[in-house]
Amino acid sequence: MMRDKGIFAASTGLMILAWALAAWVKADPQILPGPLEVLRIAWAETLSGALPHHMAATLWRVALSFALAMGLGTAIGIALGLMPRVDRWADPWVIVFLNLPALMVIVLCYLWIGLSEVAAIVAVTLNKAAMVIVTLREGTRALDRPMAEMAQVYRLSPAARLRHVMLPQLAPHVATAARNGLAMIWKIVLVAEFLGRSDGIGFQIHFYFQLFQTGHLLAYALAFVALMVAADRLVITPWTRAANVWRGNTIAVG
Repeated sequence: MMRDKGIFAASTGLMILAWALAAWVKADPQILPGPLEVLRIAWAETLSGALPHHMAATLWRVALSFALAMGLGTAIGIALGLMPRVDRWADPWVIVFLNLPALMVIVLCYLWIGLSEVAAIVAVTLNKAAMVIVTLREGTRALDRPMAEMAQVYRLSPAARLRHVMLPQLAPHVATAARNGLAMIWKIVLVAEFLGRSDGIGFQIHFYFQLFQTGHLLAYALAFVALMVAADRLVITPWTRAANVWRGNTIAVG
């Protein structure tokens, strides 16, 4: 684990070094400011309170959309995996929602619901839920049948089956859906903010794009990237490892 952290830190350092070299070669901070200049802008925006305010707005939208997409997608995915007949009828719906362009869904939600917070959350949730449904559906289809039969022999209650048989096997699939979902949802949230919100990182990117201020645009974008990378490394990655260990221990006991 320590070796992985060292490699991650070294690779990130090389990325920043390549950025600094490219900025030095370009020699035009209006087009490509260097890391130190972007860091200076980010610090100034933090002191003014603008960066924390817009960061909090985007983070709230990401968290709410993520929770809704994971909750709905997990419940529907497990249900479809357990009920093949229903899944055959629902499969075209899932395929359509899975392939709808995120931009189109956002625009339609703004047109139908209005330029509101509800429309943004609904659009982001719909864009992500289909992928969660597919991941959990496939995970449910791959459940170990002997373990399910053993649970029936021992007459475990539905709650006990869910806790001791299904969830340990589905945990890696939930973790995968969560990791992919976090990486996708915040990008879709930025698009929704770019098109129709009055705050958030996406709104600021749109604002500074109109002013051709590349440094401020990078400062806001990379600040949120750093936050999402930290969430992945500190929360999602350990959760994925724990889920795989839980599944392995359960199968071994079974």
